[in-house]
Amino acid sequence: MTRYGLPQVAVFPAIIMTVMVGWFLLSRRTACECSCPARSFLAIWLPEVILLIVLVWVFSFFRDPNRAIVQDANLLLSPADGTVAVVETLDSYPGFDGPVLRIEIFLSIFNVHINRTPCASKIGTVTYKPGKFLDARSSKCSKLNEANEIEMFRTDEPKDRLLVRQISGAIARRIVCEAKTDQALAGGEKFGMIKFGSCTELFVPVRDSLECTATVGDKVKAGLTILARYSQKNHE
Repeated sequence: MTRYGLPQVAVFPAIIMTVMVGWFLLSRRTACECSCPARSFLAIWLPEVILLIVLVWVFSFFRDPNRAIVQDANLLLSPADGTVAVVETLDSYPGFDGPVLRIEIFLSIFNVHINRTPCASKIGTVTYKPGKFLDARSSKCSKLNEANEIEMFRTDEPKDRLLVRQISGAIARRIVCEAKTDQALAGGEKFGMIKFGSCTELFVPVRDSLECTATVGDKVKAGLTILARYSQKNHE
C-alpha cells in the first residue's frame, strides 16, 4: 500500500465496513419479518457482496507493487501504468525549442496509479494548473483538466529537458506530487500519484538519436516499459 493513499486508504475502508455492519444488522431484522427465504437472503447478502467488492477495489487501487526498475541511461521509461492513448510529434510546445514528442497514457480505475520518473533527472519547476474534471479519455482532457506539470532535466547525456504532466479525470480529484525543485531522482523513482482514474503525459524533445518505441494501444507499466530510447552514438 502506498503512503500517497492516506487518508483515503484508512477512511474509505472504515466507512465501508461501518455500512456493511449496519446493513447486515438492519437487513437481518427485516428478514425475520419476510416470508420468502430467497428474498431475505438477497436482501442481506447481495449488498454485502457489493460493498465487499468495493472494499477490495479501494485497497487494490492504492497498491504499490515492488518493481525491479530497468537500469539504462539511454532509455525513457513509462511514468505511469495504463494504456498508451496518443503518440504524436508536435511542432512546438511551451518551454521547448523545436518539435516535441508527446506520449499520453490513460490510467483506468484498475491500474496502479503511482507515477515514476522516466529517467534519472533533476527536478526543475513544478507547476499546478487548475482546471476542469473531464473524462480522462476525452480529447479535451489534456488542455482543459486540472494538471500538475513537473519539469525534469536528464542527468545523463543527452541532458534534455523533459516534462511529465499529471492530469485529473472525471473521477480523480486529487493529484499528489512530492517532487521538489532541484531534487535529484533516479530513473523509475516514485514521485506521486493521481487518485481514481486519470491521465499522464510525457513530453520529450525530438532528436535524431531518439527512437520512440511506444504505439497507441500498448499496455505499459511505470518504471518497466520502455517508451523511447536514445542511440548510444552521438546524441547531438
